[in-house]
Amino acid sequence: MQLYNTLSAEERAIMIDDAGKQRLTLSFYAYAKIQDPQKFRNDLFVAWNALDALGRIYVANEGINAQMSVPAENFEAFRETLEAYDFMKGIRLNVAVEQDDHSFLKLTIKVRHKIVADGLNDDTFDVTNVGIHLKAKEFNEILDDPNTIVVDFRNHYESEVGHFKGAITPDVETFRESLPIINEQLKDHKDDKNLVMYCTGGIRCEKASAYFKHQGFKNVYQLEGGIINYAKQLKEEGLESKFIGKNFVFDNRLGERITDDIISQCHQCGKPCDNHTNCENDGCHLLFIQCDECKAAMENCCSTECLEIIHMPLVDQVRLRTGKQVGNKVFRKGKSENLKFKHSGELPETALATAQKPADIRQKIKVKKVLLGKAEHYYVKAQVAQFIIENHELNVGDKILISGPTTGDQEIVLDKFIVDGAETQSAKIGDKVTFEVPFRIRLSDKLYKIVN
Repeated sequence: MQLYNTLSAEERAIMIDDAGKQRLTLSFYAYAKIQDPQKFRNDLFVAWNALDALGRIYVANEGINAQMSVPAENFEAFRETLEAYDFMKGIRLNVAVEQDDHSFLKLTIKVRHKIVADGLNDDTFDVTNVGIHLKAKEFNEILDDPNTIVVDFRNHYESEVGHFKGAITPDVETFRESLPIINEQLKDHKDDKNLVMYCTGGIRCEKASAYFKHQGFKNVYQLEGGIINYAKQLKEEGLESKFIGKNFVFDNRLGERITDDIISQCHQCGKPCDNHTNCENDGCHLLFIQCDECKAAMENCCSTECLEIIHMPLVDQVRLRTGKQVGNKVFRKGKSENLKFKHSGELPETALATAQKPADIRQKIKVKKVLLGKAEHYYVKAQVAQFIIENHELNVGDKILISGPTTGDQEIVLDKFIVDGAETQSAKIGDKVTFEVPFRIRLSDKLYKIVN
């Protein structure tokens, strides 16, 4: 029984492209008492792996939190795997506003102490005693009430690119930091104000609303389904958006646009921008905002130091990062002294610019292509590649793409090739085709025909 990934992200990306089928990015959560999280985790992995579902999922005694990518054709079958559990019957699935087939490239399910780390050790705290859920229209209406205080329970790098107008945006890096800060800030308004909260998909607000009710706040509300569901309801009902900018998401897209307003700046040059980048240096991976010009000039790096490091031999790069903790520092403001235009805390509500057509987050060159076959051999001295044709027909003059995890994407036009020892003008399914290539190929490489 397979309980872990056997493919790399690169191999999975190729498989997704080869399949050519639409995938849906979605998220969901549920607070519940799970007696055996490890068994629950293993059962989910087996069921979801069979459906080619991918994503990042956390399970704990207190419930499940999932962000996933599911083939559209398997959507109902996936829902049935959830309905098998009483606490997930009728669960709301937040389908992303913007879709990307590569939003997740692995199925990772981890057992954690809690699905949302809160730093709380209070046995009397009931996480299921939550506040009043508000739909988009109701949320808009309560925001117009002068008796309302609205709080963003996301982190600084999320609220910087987009938030609700008038919201308190705590200058924090984790959810657990925000609870005592907001509690202290609003302690004199437990009875006389509407405490209204929101987050990305609702899971943090679910716990926060229960926490503030536990702290004695009388009028506690939360945005049902978070910003993701809010955006969906805006489109369906034609409502005014009181959210401005982009919604940060925790997958390869790093954001989906809610309004065309850009309210943040490139952290390196100050140009209006709200596209996040992970620093290319594997010893850093700092998450920051970077415009296209700085991305090109800095090669996706956050500093000249990191730029120099990525051009070092790999062995030297590994030596520099040996023993360093990277993953838990990627959001740290303390690592970003070189970023002159980084903002958090009190944030602007006026647009600095208007977004143009969204750029491809992965910055991949998209071409319409059909899969022809796979690599069979590479003759090093002659620099000749051999491929077996498994689909369609290949002709002299065709523009082809050879793609693989190490080879990358290489395009060439075939002016001649050989089948069965003889030069020919076309090759059919089953033929082994050889031709010269100006680069090395690997047996993991695939052969595509580019279609105009």
